[in-house]
Amino acid sequence: MTTVYAAMRNTLLVAREKRDGEWTVEYRLGEYDLQCLAASPAAPERVFVGTFENGLLRSTDSGESFERVGADIFDSDRVMSVTVSPHDPAEVWVGTEPSAVYRSRDAGDNWKRVGGIVDQSSEPEWYFPPRPDTHHVRWIELNPNDSRRVYVGIELGALLLSDDAGETWGERPQGSRRDNHSLATHPDAPGRVYSAAGDGYAESTDSGESWTHPQEGLGHRYCWSVRPDPSDPDTVLVSSASGARTAHSVDSAESYVYRRRGGVWESLDDRGLPMGEGVVRATLATHEGEFYAANNRGLFRSADTGSSWERLSVDWSEAFERQAPRGLAVV
Repeated sequence: MTTVYAAMRNTLLVAREKRDGEWTVEYRLGEYDLQCLAASPAAPERVFVGTFENGLLRSTDSGESFERVGADIFDSDRVMSVTVSPHDPAEVWVGTEPSAVYRSRDAGDNWKRVGGIVDQSSEPEWYFPPRPDTHHVRWIELNPNDSRRVYVGIELGALLLSDDAGETWGERPQGSRRDNHSLATHPDAPGRVYSAAGDGYAESTDSGESWTHPQEGLGHRYCWSVRPDPSDPDTVLVSSASGARTAHSVDSAESYVYRRRGGVWESLDDRGLPMGEGVVRATLATHEGEFYAANNRGLFRSADTGSSWERLSVDWSEAFERQAPRGLAVV
């Protein structure tokens, strides 16, 4: 049974697909300001949700109930990113504001701070524009072919990478973006890393040591979410807009989803996924070869790499139509 977790501004949607293709939906965590979420198909009963003022929440019963974890270790209650390792579902990484990274090896029971994040020479240049006196870890990505290779996107300021599981860090590799919103890797392409950043799309073929900027056809270059095709590392989808206001604010929203198949980007408008005026940037996910997307118009699924989309039969309130999704996970 497929379960879709979608983090809206102050609600976690838990949508479950029944055998007849219909969906049931439950609403959780209405009293929290949600920022991110993560779940792993290898442990589908666990889901982690990061909040802005209440730290990290964990469910061990598929979203039925939640408890706070890490409160005695985290220096901040603002959890902005969370990632479950593709190598071990009990290994969880968390990023906070101000920028710090924490790691658990036992599914969130115990945590250890990862050192060196703010010791980079570029750190004085890091800032988050809406709160320019601070910055945060927007994304953490682990290489599926090398458990010691870790990528961290700082919003805004740098891409950090480690080849020893966070013992040491390098910063700003050649060609890397400064405003990495999301990162992705691919198990069938050991050196491939994808970045959707506020300063454009970028791609690496050498495990993040250097980056290129294939942007031909990408008409909107404030990129937010990126996902490669699980069966083809040369096919990738990205959501984007012309800038932050048109990406995140419903009153000025105009966003799109593009696809690249080893060459020029193409817009996927008129395929069943709402885009354009009034639509905020989509958050993307993949599961069992299918793409999923969440925006302010609902939850959507594509079985043909974005060529066509169906809207999931999930109740969508007027309140959600005024919000930009904070996270999406499918197990």
